Amino acid sequence: MTQTPSLKTQLLQVDGMDCGSCAKTIEASLLSLRGVTEASVSFATAKVKVSYDTKLLSETEIRNRITALGYTVKLSDEAKPHNHTHCCHSDHTHVEVAPAKKLQAQIGGMDCGSCAKTVEVGLQQIAGVLSASVSFATGRMQVSYNSQILSETAIYDRVRALGYTVEQSREVKPHHHSHSCSGNHDHEHDDHEHVEVACAKKLQVKVNGMDCGSCAKTIEVGLQQMAGVTDVSVNFATERLQLSYDPQLISEAAIYDRIKGLGYTVEQSLEVSERHNTHDDCDDHNHAHPVAKPTQKRDPADWKFWISNRRGQSVILAGVGLILGLLAQYLALPVWIARGFYGIGIVIAGYPIARAGLFELRLRRADMNLLMTISVIGAVILGDWFEGTLVLFLFSLGTTLQIFTFGRTRNAISALMDLTPSTATVKRGNQEVRVPVENVQVGEILTIRPGQRVALDGVVISGTSAIDQSPITGESIPEDKERGDTVYAGTLNQSGFLEVKVTHTSNDTTVAKIIHLVEEAPGSRAPTQQWVDRFAEVYTPIVILIAIAIAVIPPLAFAQSFNVWLYRALVMLVIACPCALVISTPVSIVSAIGAASRQGVLFKGGNALETAGRLTSLAFDKTGTLTQGLPVVQEVYDLGNVSTNVVLQIAASLEQLSEHPLAKAIVANARLEGIDLETPVNFTALPGKGIQANFGEVLYFVGNRRLFTDSGIGLSAVAESLLAEIEQLGQTPVLIGTTQEGLLGAIALSDGLRLEATEAVRQLKRFGLKRLVMLTGDRTAVAKQIAQEVGITEYRAELLPSDKLQAIEQMRGSGVVGMVGDGINDAPALAAADISFAVGGIDIALETADVVLVGSDLRRLAYAVDLSRRTVLVIQQNVVFSLVTKGLFLLLGTFGFVGLAIAVLADTGTSLLVTANGMRLFRTKTVED
Repeated sequence: MTQTPSLKTQLLQVDGMDCGSCAKTIEASLLSLRGVTEASVSFATAKVKVSYDTKLLSETEIRNRITALGYTVKLSDEAKPHNHTHCCHSDHTHVEVAPAKKLQAQIGGMDCGSCAKTVEVGLQQIAGVLSASVSFATGRMQVSYNSQILSETAIYDRVRALGYTVEQSREVKPHHHSHSCSGNHDHEHDDHEHVEVACAKKLQVKVNGMDCGSCAKTIEVGLQQMAGVTDVSVNFATERLQLSYDPQLISEAAIYDRIKGLGYTVEQSLEVSERHNTHDDCDDHNHAHPVAKPTQKRDPADWKFWISNRRGQSVILAGVGLILGLLAQYLALPVWIARGFYGIGIVIAGYPIARAGLFELRLRRADMNLLMTISVIGAVILGDWFEGTLVLFLFSLGTTLQIFTFGRTRNAISALMDLTPSTATVKRGNQEVRVPVENVQVGEILTIRPGQRVALDGVVISGTSAIDQSPITGESIPEDKERGDTVYAGTLNQSGFLEVKVTHTSNDTTVAKIIHLVEEAPGSRAPTQQWVDRFAEVYTPIVILIAIAIAVIPPLAFAQSFNVWLYRALVMLVIACPCALVISTPVSIVSAIGAASRQGVLFKGGNALETAGRLTSLAFDKTGTLTQGLPVVQEVYDLGNVSTNVVLQIAASLEQLSEHPLAKAIVANARLEGIDLETPVNFTALPGKGIQANFGEVLYFVGNRRLFTDSGIGLSAVAESLLAEIEQLGQTPVLIGTTQEGLLGAIALSDGLRLEATEAVRQLKRFGLKRLVMLTGDRTAVAKQIAQEVGITEYRAELLPSDKLQAIEQMRGSGVVGMVGDGINDAPALAAADISFAVGGIDIALETADVVLVGSDLRRLAYAVDLSRRTVLVIQQNVVFSLVTKGLFLLLGTFGFVGLAIAVLADTGTSLLVTANGMRLFRTKTVED
């Protein structure tokens, strides 16, 4: 069959994919393009093969789609056309695709999922924005844009124009000067100015009294007007101000006075010395800085918060106006008095709602704020002031409760950021100096005393102690640390004094990576959430059209009362906004991800969380996953002439001079048994065979069968039978003997099974995962032995990486397949699976898998599956409940059985119920036995 003339197949190279889910994202996006007939993406080779109709689609559009997803694309070497020289006069054109820039920022002032949608749509309308995603759950936006036609500042301006506040995310790094960057340059870079500061200082304070995101913006603007202030960032969510200033131009006291002058209070600060180049740039770099005292966070449910917060105040004042209006009516006072009280309540509660609704109107969109504003105005026109006030009071109360409820989850997740201290004690020369963690370099030595938290990742070089690693691994039992062991930032030193050599800077620590992952995860939308968003886009316009029809058709066509049907139409407008439906998925995702992170399980987004909940089959790598990845002594055998202790003593005494993993395992076992080791002489390593050395006049051999054969030491029938038995068990024999006495004994070693592996497999079977498969490149005998011990009935041995990939592809034909590996040599299989789980090294795992089990405890795998299934169930409950409630009240509202107040109560009540239901997941701590 010949290829259709208009059909073209293109092979592209794509950079920037971090895991298999990236490949699936690109594949699904390309297949959604009109004209694409086939698309396949390989994470292992970083190649995209796409077939498309050139009459409907161009190569440039395909490239732009991939670039919009945040990846870079170029023509693959395997599909490059002829090389063009200067004399090449072909008439085709070369299209240079500008690399997309990613912007991540925190948005303040959003009240519900509809606000997030407003920001999203508003950004997508800007020329140059390739993609925009806003999460109400985390208050974060992610924007991919073409920096050649759009600036970062323009994006921020659009968000502010929509009525929200925005602060630059800490992941968006400003331009850094090198030593050669002179202070008098006048070039521009990314629309921000470079200010050369000889010795800037950084001030971090906690600001009290902010009620909303606009308060944070007020402080920012007020401080930016001060001479000497170079950079200001105020985070309303954490109530924290970060400010850089020149101490030669302005003092810390003047900054405090300005903040107080703006009407806010300041708590004790942490002043940080920021050097532009090196520590030598300032003369005072050895002084110690005061440490900020920990402050107690306000609980959003605390009654004091309702009094001090403007939203709480508006709800209370609107309630007072409502009650006074009712009282005036009850006392039969003049109508204008009751309406005056109602009007006060309407203005107080309605102003922020109407303001947000007007921004929606500018975008030609209708959200709950606009619909609520129209409904209240309609109620006032109809003369029903009481119901208009009651509608606004209930709506304001519901949205405020929803914000406060979300605040609990946000505070719990943001608590991760408080794990690491802001300063570290560093040995510099003969002094111990307390410096900001940002100024500590790799290779420097930290001193950590009992009761202090580890400031940075590093390796213990002196001392022993018990370390509480629960913030990182979820393990409640402290782990003993000694010289050579790794410690993580944010963990707590409980007993001893430690000196630690820094291995990672503050931006690269394990806890920093975990924080980044947890913050970004809710931005990855689950399939259900994507469906809900698409449904909501269709649902709201349809219901608005129905409301218009209800208001117009009965009075005009059937001479019905206009007021009656207008009122029913207003009820329909209230019901038209799918707030509960939109919020049903993200609240569940955020709660589940927050709960998982506290237990040492890191999900890379809602997609991974939901896929894990639909898991039907699971494949395991053996080495480093089900086993420890290190040899362990299983048995010591003697052959009659000496005891097993003597066999072990001889072997360990010789092996203590070797660096081979088998040698280390034998020495460790001897020390565990309390056996004293002797020092041999004439030690000789025999590559590929073993070692030999003397004790006195006797020459001893420790090694494999080949060593003994080449040395002329014969093996008896008993010895041969013993070795065959050891090998049959999948173990490795190490022989011990002399030329005079022959074989004295043997030590059997094998890759030790993880202690929790059997329990993890048992829990997974209990969850209904009947098909558990072990994939290994090891021998069949070894695979069989490990599978039997752990309780897995299906195994495949002697596999190459490509064979594992093929096995995963075969399993995918029968359902959703997961792959569990160590993230090192299983990349193809991990990428091919529907969802991948990584155990082992955190650094590697964070880059390779959809789900990371921190601390390598396989029982967390069962917890992850259990939590995912609960999350899917809760999402389904929320979606069904929201749809049923909306459908019921649409029907009742059409026939006049529901008033405005009941409609609002139903809408906000449904939102609160689905939020509370989703937040139950945050309390999921362990697998229920």
